[in-house]
Amino acid sequence: MDRSQKIIRTSVLGIVINLILVAFKSLVGLLSHSFAVLLDAINNLSDALSSLITILGTKLANRPPDKKHPYGYGRIEYLTGMLIAVIVLVAGLSALKESIGKILHPQEVSYTLVSILIIVVGIAVKFLTGRHVKRVGTELNSSALVASGSDAFFDSILSAGTLVGALLNLFLGWNLEGWIGALIALIIVKAGIEMLLETLNSITGERADKELTDEIKAAVTAYPAVHGAYDLTLHSYGPTNTIGSVHIEVDDDTPARELHRLSRQIASEIYQRFGVVLTVGVYASGNADPAHAAMREQLEGIVAAHPEILQMHGFYVDESEKRVMFDLIVDFSADAKAVCAAVQRELKPLWPDYRIDVVLDSDFSD
Repeated sequence: MDRSQKIIRTSVLGIVINLILVAFKSLVGLLSHSFAVLLDAINNLSDALSSLITILGTKLANRPPDKKHPYGYGRIEYLTGMLIAVIVLVAGLSALKESIGKILHPQEVSYTLVSILIIVVGIAVKFLTGRHVKRVGTELNSSALVASGSDAFFDSILSAGTLVGALLNLFLGWNLEGWIGALIALIIVKAGIEMLLETLNSITGERADKELTDEIKAAVTAYPAVHGAYDLTLHSYGPTNTIGSVHIEVDDDTPARELHRLSRQIASEIYQRFGVVLTVGVYASGNADPAHAAMREQLEGIVAAHPEILQMHGFYVDESEKRVMFDLIVDFSADAKAVCAAVQRELKPLWPDYRIDVVLDSDFSD
């Protein structure tokens, strides 16, 4: 069974369970005149809708690439997650409005031990379902499935609030339906906002996971001919489609045949181990020349005096054109162009006969 089939099967399970809970909770809510229980039932209905959207989004995202969309349709899963977050947010805001009405105009409620037992069973079922769905979503890297699972898991905690209200009404005669409903609604709104922000980050493009980038760089630099790995960038076109690039530093006298073999080996290994389609670029290293090594040490000393410079790499001296080339990565909080100009000013008296070319790289990954 492939990834999409597992997502669909898990979502169908969520739909069936939520519809059963909707039926039981609606019956309890109507018989006991409990708005909090009815609110819980409506929330289960929205969970079933979320699972349905997850199924539709997975089917659309699983379409093969075509000429118009050569990277595939994987990002539809992010849009699915966003839509689920919006549904949760709207449901929470609507529930909050109704709860405020119940606080201002309370209605008499009545619970029985049978209705309370049904609520307890609902809490246990939602807890176990949410944990299962979220675990599968994490294993499959499905943001929509994780969102549905988190919502269901969270609902079990919210249902516990309904249970507390029912017990207070049954044994003490207190009617806290509106207040409990408002609390539940506020927590749902908070969860919806957090889910929405998380999916927006995925669509906007967030920083690559440090653990993943560290592992990729370690794999690349494990090759004896590679002296360093820099400028690693990763672009996600869906949970299962990541494309990236990296620059490797090699000796400047490395034959083109060897570079071809090396880059192919690296790209193949990274894809097999991490599922990342990686393009490999090259930096030439001329450290074998003592004069150039001394120049590099001078540059490293200047760079060390600028804490806003995170890294210097790609250093190379072209004697035929009297050019010194290197890349700088500057912290996002600093004025990168001003830092670059300052480094060039400090270097010019040291290397008056050379043209100094600095490339400003962005801090895409650790």
